[in-house]
Amino acid sequence: MKDILTELEDRRNDARLGGGQRRIDAQHARGKLTARERIELLLDEDSFEEFDMFVAHRCVEFGMENQKHAGDGVITGWGTINGRMVYVFSQDFTVFGGSLSETHAQKICKIQDMAIQNGAPIIGLNDSGGARIQEGVDSLAGYAEVFQRNIMASGVVPQISVIMGPCAGGAVYSPAMTDFIFMVKDTSYMFVTGPDVVKTVTNEVVTAEELGGASTHTKKSSVADGAFENDVEALAEVRRLVDFLPLNNREKPPVRPFFDEPGRIENSLDTIVPENPNTPYDMKELIAKVADEGDFYEIQEDYAKNIITGFIRLEGQTVGVVANQPMVLAGCLDIDSSRKAARFVRFCDCFEIPIMTLVDVPGFLPGTSQEYGGVIKHGAKLLFAYGEATVPKVTVITRKAYGGAYDVMASKHLRGDFNYAWPTAEIAVMGAKGATEIIHRADLGDADKIAAHTADYEDRFANPFVAAERGFIDEVIMPHSTRRRVSRAFASLRNKQLKNPWKKHDNIPL
Repeated sequence: MKDILTELEDRRNDARLGGGQRRIDAQHARGKLTARERIELLLDEDSFEEFDMFVAHRCVEFGMENQKHAGDGVITGWGTINGRMVYVFSQDFTVFGGSLSETHAQKICKIQDMAIQNGAPIIGLNDSGGARIQEGVDSLAGYAEVFQRNIMASGVVPQISVIMGPCAGGAVYSPAMTDFIFMVKDTSYMFVTGPDVVKTVTNEVVTAEELGGASTHTKKSSVADGAFENDVEALAEVRRLVDFLPLNNREKPPVRPFFDEPGRIENSLDTIVPENPNTPYDMKELIAKVADEGDFYEIQEDYAKNIITGFIRLEGQTVGVVANQPMVLAGCLDIDSSRKAARFVRFCDCFEIPIMTLVDVPGFLPGTSQEYGGVIKHGAKLLFAYGEATVPKVTVITRKAYGGAYDVMASKHLRGDFNYAWPTAEIAVMGAKGATEIIHRADLGDADKIAAHTADYEDRFANPFVAAERGFIDEVIMPHSTRRRVSRAFASLRNKQLKNPWKKHDNIPL
């Protein structure tokens, strides 16, 4: 018996070494942690339960029968984050460059199936050279099996991908179908075809970092939701994100202790909106002053900065935030911001996370580039996302809400539950100057008349009261009371029940 126990421990030690000490040292030299070190940092101490530690590949081509490592390049299992269960896989770059084989894929598929069955998030730590070429089509089949489970898990359990090394070719499509993608600056990249292929086909000379680095995907492509300085920071941020999310679509997000007065008055908000309607202000200040303890977890901070998305807590409960940012493009909606916000709204709706919308939007960004890029379809995505969402929706209009953009931003007409406005709100088809020039075009040559007409229009329409008279605004509130009013609104909606008509699925304007 003692010999068997010793053999087991020897086998475990061998498996823990992955591709061997030399390759572990090379991983550390690149500024990267090993697959097991990452799991230790991600999960609560001593909570990890591993599956399939001794699984090895079955390939006998190209001398592979003589190169076998226990675990086959991926570590899988489950553990807890702040006491809540998650499933995790971590690709081991020290074993065949983390390349995906048939058995490697089977290990990932097993925990994906278990996560769906048992209702817990899936976290993938990606660090892989791609398909294992020696296995040919078996490797490609393995990818497709993983993809299918990503699709089945979508909207059932949260899926988080952390790109911690290379991720190229078919490997990128699994993270692309997950809910959140985080990257590590300077050590991770994602692309469908690498720099060498790009150069061969298009004659473009580009580095891996320029083509698919963290900066590219957080600022230009919107593929990634955040980029962090190193492995340690990335894993700490994943732990923080998981704390905001429910375990699955049948549970509510966790309620955390809070030490902030729900009725807290913020007198500074009474002066946050400048006198001049064209002067910007920072909407993040309002978000922080509404949130419990000022804590705001922003998603896609570096992309489409004219709209802000992220999570806060109100009375300890998770709330998704979508807010126009007057500091960037005057808070206009455009292609990028519409896509960014629509995806976020749909995620919140999948997992029963209430949505707070803060509105200061002068309209959609005009121009040929927007029209040629399909702003109509992209703007409709956000409209569609808000309209189909059945979660509690509370909207606060702080200043401008013009034209179709007023409708799109969680208006009462899209089944908004509570629609508040500050006294500074201007709800109209368009700004006073533009409206006056259309209505009174006969007087365009007379500056005094136009000025008088503009002042008249502002007096009549540049306020929230016309909309309030129609019942489109539930209440005009004092800015300093925003946290109290919004908190009470969400508290009253905790038992909200709303169902859409039966359908197989919708056909969102993709």
